[in-house]
Amino acid sequence: MPLNATPTPGSELISPKDHTLIMIDFQSQMSFATKSIDAVLLRNNAALVAHAAAGFGVSTILTTVAEKTFSGPMFDEITAAFPGQPLLDRTSMNTWEDAAVISRVNAIGKKRLVLCGLWTSVCIVGPSLSALDQGFEVYVIADGCGDVSDEAHERAMQRMIQAGVRPMTSLQYLLELQRDWARGDTYELTTGIAKKFGGAYGLGVIYAKTMLGAHEG
Repeated sequence: MPLNATPTPGSELISPKDHTLIMIDFQSQMSFATKSIDAVLLRNNAALVAHAAAGFGVSTILTTVAEKTFSGPMFDEITAAFPGQPLLDRTSMNTWEDAAVISRVNAIGKKRLVLCGLWTSVCIVGPSLSALDQGFEVYVIADGCGDVSDEAHERAMQRMIQAGVRPMTSLQYLLELQRDWARGDTYELTTGIAKKFGGAYGLGVIYAKTMLGAHEG
């Protein structure tokens, strides 16, 4: 029987209302030892994800570990996108073992989760494998994570992918939320975030708009 293609998105693509974003342990102490990604790029990618989620109204959980006693505050780039949102501080390295976080996950009630944070091998592997074990779908923003070495980050990503995690990148996250340049209500939001945090792609958007008066789509 021949396949019949239809102009509809695949079920594994994310949308603003179908998932919960959990941003984990983007804190000073964690970043000091992070070597798998440049600190400036990590902060930029975290900001891109945070502002994309806030702009599209994605259900978002912000969580820290030992904020007052050891790890320090969450990156300003993230908290600025969610003014007034409480941070759920934990003692456990595995976010999934924290009752307050799980209570919030259950209150939001979405089966699909998108995770990013520090470190990949500890604070992302733990909740990813735990959530998968309980029947959740898990996506991890690979360049929104970091670890003490390239080896640590890559082995952690491989372990999660082998278990069923779906990897993506920070810019991919933004563009997958938009997905169609004809969506005028979020067009300026998306291009604005890209121009500010989208690296070379953002520079291209700035150039096209400034020099050529271009418009995506």
